[in-house]
Amino acid sequence: MTIKERASLIVRYKDGYKEVADALKGVSEAELDFSRARGKWSSRQIVHHLADSEATSAMRLRKLLVERQPYIQAYDQDEFAKKLHYSKRPIEPALKAFEGARAATAQLLDLMSEEEWKRGGEHSESGPYSIETWLQIYAAHAHNHADQIRQNRAAYKEKK
Repeated sequence: MTIKERASLIVRYKDGYKEVADALKGVSEAELDFSRARGKWSSRQIVHHLADSEATSAMRLRKLLVERQPYIQAYDQDEFAKKLHYSKRPIEPALKAFEGARAATAQLLDLMSEEEWKRGGEHSESGPYSIETWLQIYAAHAHNHADQIRQNRAAYKEKK
């Protein structure tokens, strides 16, 4: 990954929260709970997933930066959604958690040295896992879910 590619991904990562917040502007409770297809998450569930995923990703980056040969454990996002009551909780605290974790992690990205960018570890499902891999994944993550929120809202309006 070039320095220019990395810089572009960092900008995208930093824009992730705003993209989600924009996708949620003016959302109603009914829209939050609407799922466009069986097995697809509602916008409410997506927001809670983003909060938990961002907390997890923040710790993953910190482990990659601090630990020698860190082991990055996968988790079952669908079990999180069920057992952590994603469909029943208000989204405001989750949005704040998502925003805060992303902002704190963005500070680290701005301060990392070239040596730190070369660090990596092992992911329990995908094998070798570098900080650059981490950045590629999480730079796109919030944007992908913002798109899903917009798709849910559009499908809700069509059904109405």
